[in-house]
Amino acid sequence: MAEAGERLGMLLMRAGIITERQLTDALEIHKVTGSPLGKVLVDLGYATQGGILSVMAKQIGIPYINFAEQRPDANAIAVVPRDLAVRYTLMPMEIADDRLVVAMADPQNVLALDDLRIITGYEVQPAISTKDDIVAAVEEYYKVATTISDDDLADGDDLSEMLLENLTEVTDDAPVVKLVNFIINKAVTDRASDIHIEPQEKDLRVRYRVDGVLHEMMRSPKSTQQAMISRFKIMADMDIAENRKPQDGHTELTIGGHKLDFRVSTLPTVYGERVVLRILRKDNILLRLEDLGFLPEALGRFESSFRKPYGAILVTGPTGSGKSTSLYAAINVLNDPGRHILTAEDPVEYRLPGVNQIQMNSKAGLTFARALRSFLRCSPDIILVGEIRDQETAKIAIESALTGHLVLSTLHTNDAAGAITRLTEMGVEPFLVASSVDCVLAQRLARRLCPDCKEEYVPPKQVMLDAGFPEDALPEKLWRAVGCKKCGGTGYRGRLGVHEVMLVSEEIGELCVKEATAEVIAAMAVEQGMLTLKMDGLEKCRQGRTSIEEIARVIV
Repeated sequence: MAEAGERLGMLLMRAGIITERQLTDALEIHKVTGSPLGKVLVDLGYATQGGILSVMAKQIGIPYINFAEQRPDANAIAVVPRDLAVRYTLMPMEIADDRLVVAMADPQNVLALDDLRIITGYEVQPAISTKDDIVAAVEEYYKVATTISDDDLADGDDLSEMLLENLTEVTDDAPVVKLVNFIINKAVTDRASDIHIEPQEKDLRVRYRVDGVLHEMMRSPKSTQQAMISRFKIMADMDIAENRKPQDGHTELTIGGHKLDFRVSTLPTVYGERVVLRILRKDNILLRLEDLGFLPEALGRFESSFRKPYGAILVTGPTGSGKSTSLYAAINVLNDPGRHILTAEDPVEYRLPGVNQIQMNSKAGLTFARALRSFLRCSPDIILVGEIRDQETAKIAIESALTGHLVLSTLHTNDAAGAITRLTEMGVEPFLVASSVDCVLAQRLARRLCPDCKEEYVPPKQVMLDAGFPEDALPEKLWRAVGCKKCGGTGYRGRLGVHEVMLVSEEIGELCVKEATAEVIAAMAVEQGMLTLKMDGLEKCRQGRTSIEEIARVIV
C-alpha cells in the first residue's frame, strides 16, 4: 500500500503537479493515518483530484476527460439513458469510429461496460474523470434533453423520407422533436444568442454564437437534416414545402421560466436549407445604461445629449454591436408619463411598457419614411427610428430634430465621425446636419474576462506599444483569458460595450458645413476630449475588464 502511494507520488512529482517537499509532507501523513496518498494531497490542497486522475490515466493508458475543455456530444448523450448514467456515474462523450467514448469515475467497472455495450450497440471506450465532475455534467447536459432512444436513432433513415404532411403531425415524443428541443434548450443554458443549423456534404453542423463568437456544439447525421429543418420551419410558421427561397419567421417559447422570442431565418445552400435562430430574451434585456460598460466620462457625455429636449442622437456600428440595446436603455431613462414616445422598428425586438412601438411592414407600404411622416402628425416628444437606411428617412429624421423633437436612430458607419459624412453623402444638406445632430455614439461589443479564472500578468513593453498604449502611460499589469468550467473553457463570460461618444460642438459643426473628411472631424473630437474606440477599449483592458487580444479582435 505504501509502495503504491510512493509510486503515485513520484509520478505526480515528475508531472510537475506537486513538489518534493509536498510529497514528503503527504507521505508522512499517509503512513500515520493510512489514508490514500491521493486523498491526503487533495485534503492538503497540494493537488486537485482532476490533476491526480490525469496522471493516473496516462499510466493506465486511457484518456482523461476535463469537462472545462471538452463538451459531451449530443449524439452520444442521445444513446445512453439518464438512469444508466446516474447508476454507474458515467457521462457519454462522443461517438468516434463506431466506438462510444464514456467518461467514468471507475473505468474498470466491467458490469457498467457490459450494460453500455448491450444497450447502445457500440463498442465502449472508457475514459476517466472525477466523480464530482461527472455528476455535474450529467445534471447539466441531461436536464435540457429528453433522451432520444437507440430505437429512435436507428430510425434515422426514415426521418429523411418523412412526408411533408406527416411532419406537421409529429408528436412531442418523436425523435426529431426531442433533438430540436435539446438543441434549443442547450443553447439557452449556454447563453447563446444565435443557433446555426448548417447542412454539410455528409452531416448537419450545429453551432452556437456565445458572447459574439461561434462554437461548434454538435454534428447530426445527414439523415436527420430534412426532418430537423422542417421542424424548425413549422415552429416558426413557415412554408415547409418551399425550400428554394429564403424565409423569415418567429416563434415564442418559455424555457426555464423565461419568455424567449426566436427570430428564424432560412437560406438555401448547395447542401440544403440553412437555418439561423436568433434568441431574444424578452425579460432579460439590459435596460440600464450603467450595465452597458460605459466609462464614467463617456456615459456623462452621452447622457448630457439625450436629456436635451430636441436634436438628433445617432448610434453607429456593425450588425450585432448592441446599437438597439443602447437606444432602448436611453429610452428607458426618458420614459415617463409626461412624454409621448413613438418608435419605428424593423423588427420590434423587445416590448417596452409605456412606449408606442410600430412594426415596419414594407409589403403593406409602411416604411421608416412613411412612419416618420405619420409620427409628426401625432405630436410626439421623442422619436426612435430603428435605422436610417435611405435619403428620405434621413431628411425627415433631421428635419424632425430641427422642429423640436428628440430623435434617436442608428446608422451603419465604422466610427462616430463617419456618421456626419455619411448623412451628407445620403443627400442631407451639411448645414442641416451641423445644426440638428447633437451626439454620435459609435460602439462595439467585446467579451468580458471571466472573473473566476482571469489571470494577472505583465506583458512585454513592445506588446503593450503594439496594442496601442502610449509609451508614457503603459499599464503596470494587464489580465488575460485562461478558461474554466464556468466560462466553458473560453476565458470569457458575458460582453461589455466599447464606446466612442462624439458631441457635435460648434467647431465640429463648422467642419461639417465645410464638408471636411471624417478623419479631420475625428481629430477635432479627440482634441475636445473624445476617447476613440481603441482608447476606450484599452482603458477597459487596464481595468481588467477585457484583454488586449479581445480589443484587437473587435477594433481595427
